[in-house]
Amino acid sequence: MSGAGAPGFMLAPGTARPIKPRRGTMTGAAVVLLAAITVWAGIGVQVDLPAIAANWRNATSNIVQLLQPDYGFFPKTVPALLETLQMAVIATAVGAAISLPLAFLASRATNPKPKLLAGVRFVMNMVRSVPDILYAAILVAVVGVGALSGIMALVLFNIGIIVKLVSESLDGEDLGAQEAALATGGSWPKANRVAMLPQILPSFASQVLYTFELNIRASTVIGLVGAGGLGILIDNVRSFFRYHELSLIILEILVLVLVLESASSWLRKKLV
Repeated sequence: MSGAGAPGFMLAPGTARPIKPRRGTMTGAAVVLLAAITVWAGIGVQVDLPAIAANWRNATSNIVQLLQPDYGFFPKTVPALLETLQMAVIATAVGAAISLPLAFLASRATNPKPKLLAGVRFVMNMVRSVPDILYAAILVAVVGVGALSGIMALVLFNIGIIVKLVSESLDGEDLGAQEAALATGGSWPKANRVAMLPQILPSFASQVLYTFELNIRASTVIGLVGAGGLGILIDNVRSFFRYHELSLIILEILVLVLVLESASSWLRKKLV
């Protein structure tokens, strides 16, 4: 059997099987291009592999200390660990409460006013473009060292993430119920509340739980600039090269993240 088959395929003479098109040339070109871009980037940031290999032995003693946590240091880490958890809880709650109405304003499906939509999206893009540690550094200079500046930084960080994810979910929802509510004379806020909010709540809850997990990690980083939590303790321990104690803090963060991630995954399965 011979002749034309499906578009992009040719039939081999005497067979009914289409011949798979050869894409080896394109794949090879893509690999070469990616390799060239990687080498160009490495040269640009001055990656020196021989120097890394030559100086690696200098890190041996530090690695040995990191593999030997000082468990006697644990009682001194508990207040900072609890503060980190409290910061994440407060920032998640406040950020979620502010993000939900903003997400409706940032979605084409729920905001019929183009100028307001563009304005909200522009502000959210600005909020999301600033790293959380930069927010923390600025707020530490404004409100002082401590958990308050860290919570405020995390709230801004959360708003940028949740509004983005939830508004995109709203854009993809079925608008039939909303259109029916509007057709019966309901206003846009009422139609959104009755028709769209119930559809988006499972996704919103999932995004809030995901953000809570991120806050645990982020709160340990922003503390390095004085924004409270374990980050301040990490900075103090690292400054005096007490790697045994630093190793214990890293282990605590790992356990906390794994426990919270497991709990969040279980809750997410129940909600979604």
